[in-house]
Amino acid sequence: MVRAGEYGPDPAHERISLAFTTAQAVRHEGRAAGYRNEVLSLRLDAAVGSCAVEPGALTEGALDECVGAAVSDLLGHPLLPVRIAALDAYLAHVRPHTPAHGARPHPLPAGSSLSRSRARARAVVDLLPAPDTDPTGDQRPVLVVGVVNSLLEQLRARGLEYLPCDLKGGATEWGEPVLIDTAAHLARCGAVLASGMTLGNGTFQGLLDHAVATGKPLVMFAQTGSAVLPRFLGAGVSAVSAEPYPFFWLDGGPGTIHRYGDHA
Repeated sequence: MVRAGEYGPDPAHERISLAFTTAQAVRHEGRAAGYRNEVLSLRLDAAVGSCAVEPGALTEGALDECVGAAVSDLLGHPLLPVRIAALDAYLAHVRPHTPAHGARPHPLPAGSSLSRSRARARAVVDLLPAPDTDPTGDQRPVLVVGVVNSLLEQLRARGLEYLPCDLKGGATEWGEPVLIDTAAHLARCGAVLASGMTLGNGTFQGLLDHAVATGKPLVMFAQTGSAVLPRFLGAGVSAVSAEPYPFFWLDGGPGTIHRYGDHA
């Protein structure tokens, strides 16, 4: 659809002017462990599209391949993160995060990295509907795909059960084992709360198919593909917290995320 020009200007005539990566290592005060992130970003006019990648996963020369390239060519690039970042940049260009396109701006206050992470977590978890229950009346857990401890902390504060899943495995801040095989646990959950990083690692389609087949809420929190995922609203995705570049962790000043969906 994008290649056919159904969303706006022909992507063959839209060229990426800037390609860059952003890498971070973080360990919030009071947290037992830290983590690393790397994000590929592509700029198209005033819009920036992004896709998280595993640190060191981009091939040498990937940035040079993107600069000056037509969006249509990058949509066929052999690297999935390049394809996602290019699509995100194009859609952010033609469908910016404005109320006219369904976005509801939500301010994030200035503060430390941890306080801003917690503020974002509250805004994201607000998008979840009331918890579902099984035939015995027990609460069905939220399947959290892409473990962010601030999100789990907010779920715990609200008394919501959850299943933490992440391809990296490990344990949560509270010592809970992180599940690796997301698909194996989909049937147990009442809702899915998933990172946009699932777009970049190829696991999003399975979550979307499950939501469509079962009618379960699928809420996305997205730095990766923040302009892509709102296009799936009503087609499996129930709500999106979209956070285009620059991300909340880059500075301590005030910022904005954009929420989509019935609970936004």
